Amino acid sequence: MTEAYGRRLGEALRVENAPAIATRVLRTADIAVTEVRCDNPLPQMRGSIQREDAFLVGLHLRDFPNREHWEDGRGTQVSDLRAGESCLYDLKRGPGALLDKPYHTLVFYLPRAALDAIADEANAPRIGDLSYKPGAGVNDVTISCLGNLLLPALSHPDQVNPLFLDHVLLGVGVHVAQTYGGMRPMSQPPRGGLAPWQERRAKEILRANLKGSVALKEVARECGLSVGYFSHAFRRTLGMAPHQWLIEQRVALSKEKLRDDGLSLSDVAADCGFSDQSHLTRAFRQTVGVSPGAWRRTLQR
Repeated sequence: MTEAYGRRLGEALRVENAPAIATRVLRTADIAVTEVRCDNPLPQMRGSIQREDAFLVGLHLRDFPNREHWEDGRGTQVSDLRAGESCLYDLKRGPGALLDKPYHTLVFYLPRAALDAIADEANAPRIGDLSYKPGAGVNDVTISCLGNLLLPALSHPDQVNPLFLDHVLLGVGVHVAQTYGGMRPMSQPPRGGLAPWQERRAKEILRANLKGSVALKEVARECGLSVGYFSHAFRRTLGMAPHQWLIEQRVALSKEKLRDDGLSLSDVAADCGFSDQSHLTRAFRQTVGVSPGAWRRTLQR
């Protein structure tokens, strides 16, 4: 689905290379994000997207002055879009725009099924249409922050932590449902964390997948919880998100491996589930405060 969605959106917006990542953190639908960038658009180039029951959220990473926008074949307004602003689009209404200037945008794809699943997990009524002004930019700090977290993942998909991806894209979906769809849970979820058996089971699964990847929904299912509640309960119990805990376990394992002088840093990275030596170095430095090479030299001294 990831390549197909990125290619489909790229073709609609006249972009040859449109890297995309997707997650099925929800059981019934995918949430995706695609990066589209065009530095040399053709004069009077127009972009339009096939109709379907889904929404797009575009995070603009570059100023786009005097953009013409339309829905259902009718012009809506001409607006100046600033870097950091977001726009919402209802694909049922056939949105389109005149793309006659360079642009750089992150586009989040939220099908109706994903929003329904988010509402179901929150024990909330399903939402109708999103509230937005067609073609207008919104200064949504949450979308901007979450989108910028995903830029490195789009540049280096081989280094993507699936748990991190699940966490961020689900956060985008929940934020949109609440902020623009008016979603409100009918009852507040319990404030407690994981039960002891759930904590043990979650740690077992995550440790068993240190060298590979595991989807957040699989861990939540093993604990008998929805993805949203599991993430909340895990953080409350252990003080960090599941993907952060997994990285700390990989770093802890790498410390043991670094005691073996016969292993190169590349070997250690591969043995501990990192995509390469630079990935190990970044995670190790963030967790320990020094590079793995410096830590090994300290041991030797």
